[in-house]
Order: sequence, then C-alpha cells, then structure tokens
Amino acid sequence: MFSAFAGITIVLLYLIAQMVGAGALIQTLFGLRFEVAVVIVGMLIIAYVTFGGMLATTWVQIIKAVLLLSGATFIAVMALYLSDFSLETLFRTAADTHQKGESIFNVGGLVNDPISAISLGIALMFGTAGLPHILMRFFTVPSAKEARKSVFYATGFIGYFYVLTFIIGMGAIAFVMGNPAYFDEAGNMLGGSNMPAVHLSHALGGDLFLGFISAVAFATILAVVAGLTLAGASAISHDLYANVINKKATSQQEMRVSRVATLVLGVIAVLLGITFQSQNIAFLVGLAFTIAASTTFPVLIMSMYWGGMTTLGAVLGGTLGLISAVVMVVLGPNVWVQVLGNEQAIVPYSNPALFTVTIAFVGIWVFSLMDKSKRAAVDKQLFEAQYIRAQTGIGIDKASQH
Repeated sequence: MFSAFAGITIVLLYLIAQMVGAGALIQTLFGLRFEVAVVIVGMLIIAYVTFGGMLATTWVQIIKAVLLLSGATFIAVMALYLSDFSLETLFRTAADTHQKGESIFNVGGLVNDPISAISLGIALMFGTAGLPHILMRFFTVPSAKEARKSVFYATGFIGYFYVLTFIIGMGAIAFVMGNPAYFDEAGNMLGGSNMPAVHLSHALGGDLFLGFISAVAFATILAVVAGLTLAGASAISHDLYANVINKKATSQQEMRVSRVATLVLGVIAVLLGITFQSQNIAFLVGLAFTIAASTTFPVLIMSMYWGGMTTLGAVLGGTLGLISAVVMVVLGPNVWVQVLGNEQAIVPYSNPALFTVTIAFVGIWVFSLMDKSKRAAVDKQLFEAQYIRAQTGIGIDKASQH
C-alpha cells in the first residue's frame, strides 16, 4: 500500500508539471485559453494510454528521445554559430541583454540559501532513481545485462542533453529577451515564463524549426505523461487493488481497474494543472523529485545494500518520508503562500529534501532495528541471496510478457 500511495503522489506532481507545460505550449501555438488547452491534452493522454498501453508508450518515448536530442543539438549549435562558436561571446551577449547583467551567473535563481540548494541537489540526484515511470522500465528488458546496458546508454544521452541545456539557456537570454517580438505590450513573455526555449527555436530557425521544436515538445509531454499515467494506473490496479483490496482479482479485473484509474488520474491532472497554471515547471518537477527521493529511493537503496532492513522498517520509514515530504511541501512558500494565498509560509524552505530524505533513512533504520517479528528474521536471512543476484544477475528471472 505504501508503494502505491508513494507512486501515485509522485505521478500526480509530475503530471501537474507536464500539464502546465502542455497548456502553455498549445496556448502559444493556437491562441487557445490555457484551460481549454489543458483539457484537450488531458483527453488525448487518456485516450492514448487507455487504448495504446505500454507498447504505444514505449514507441512514442523512443521517437521523442531521438527528436529531442536532435532538436536540442541544433539549437545549441546555432546559438554557438551566431556567437562565433565562442562561449565567452555567448555569455557576454546574454549578460548585456539581461536586465540583471552579470548577476545572472550567480546562484540564487530557484534557490536563495545553502539549505535549499543542497535540498534541490539531493532531490534531483536521488529522486531520479525513485521515479516510478523510470523504475518500471527495468521490467521491460529481457535480462539484467540488458538492463545495465540500457542504463549506461540512457545515462550517456541524459548527460549529453544536460551539457546542452546551459548553452540553450544562455542562448534564450541572448536572442529572445532582447527581441520585442516575443513579448506583449506589458513586457510579459508570450505564452508565459516556461516558453523561452520554444521562442529560441523560432529566433534561430524560423517558423519551420519552431514547428519542429513545438512538435518535439508536445511529443515529449505526451511520452512523459503517458509513462506517468501508466505507472499511476499500474500502482492503483496492481499494488492497491489486486494486493490490498481484492487479492483474488483476475487479470481482466485488474485491466478494468487500470482503465478507470487512467481516466481518474487524467481528470485530476487536468484540474490540478489549471490550478497550478502560474507555477514554474522546473519547481513542480523538483517537488516530484523530492517525493521520490524521500520515499522510493531510501527503500530501494537500503534493500540493496543493508541486510538489516525489514519489511516493516521499509513501510514505516518510507511512509514517514512520504508524509514529511508532502506536509513540508504544502507548508512551504510555493504552496502555502503562492497557491493557497497565506501571508507567510510555516516551513521556510521550498525544497525540503535534505530533511525528508534524512527522516526516511533514519525511519527505515530505527524501525528495522526494532522489528523482532518472524517476518523480519526471514527478510534478513534472504538478503545475501538477493544481494548476489542484484550485483551479478545470477539467477535473475527473465522479463515477463506484457
């Protein structure tokens, strides 16, 4: 039950971020109201996941990855080309264009204090390993060897993309911020603050490349949301329904519950996406990573490397991490003040991962040491075989058919 609630919470936060981005993109391209754009995207995702399932989700993720890396590479190369392939020239142009000048190179954009900076780093590093739509991919490869190979290539591509992002960011400042074509009469960026990369594609490649990047952005949103919705629906139908509510459920009943869960998750994502319209996408994604780092990651890493962890310790410690993360996020400035309209936040930090991840690890450790049940003895006895299997792949089961 813990894994189901943790997974659903992470999925909802990530879905909100993707819905906000999708709504802003469709709003900018077609001139629709934000609310209408989010509803259209939500309906498309529900239909796609309900009828396409894992196979369709996998293919759209493969295609969008190729297009995204190609588009990002072109943007970075063009930004460097207009700067004579000089990072110094690009950075100087960005500093001269931005109203804050060289202070844009200082830390403090999303974080304003050391604790928030450390918390954000912890969330982004550890949260990645706990995202449900990433973890479920390990069950789609035929062997442990292929899983390791997949991680190797995926990490390389992700690292390459991250190298491109700082070039794209500086390019957006240099070539978009000083161009009045991308701002309204009040000085606000068309489409909102989440659209500079899309506008940069137009500034560097014209209407044709704008269409390409917009399609890539939409495909990326479709792929991520489809994976998230699939993971959330799976958590509800399998972890919650089949293992808790109805332990005698058939595969047909699980499938029915999964489709209903897809519909419910889609509706909730649309409503929350509209509610969080003004929030920065990077911050919303950071919150999802905070929840993942505080729940799934501690349980995962302790089960792999500590033979003293028990089932009870994992459930109670992970639950503590989940509750503390949700409560501190809600009581923080970005929700308690900006969304709920209160004057002052109860928790002063926007990114509480430093505290919530610590709570989860300590909770798992303490409750596992206190657990003297028969199940605890069995858990500890089985650790050595599990550890050898995890490190070497010896005796691991083949992937099942989906």
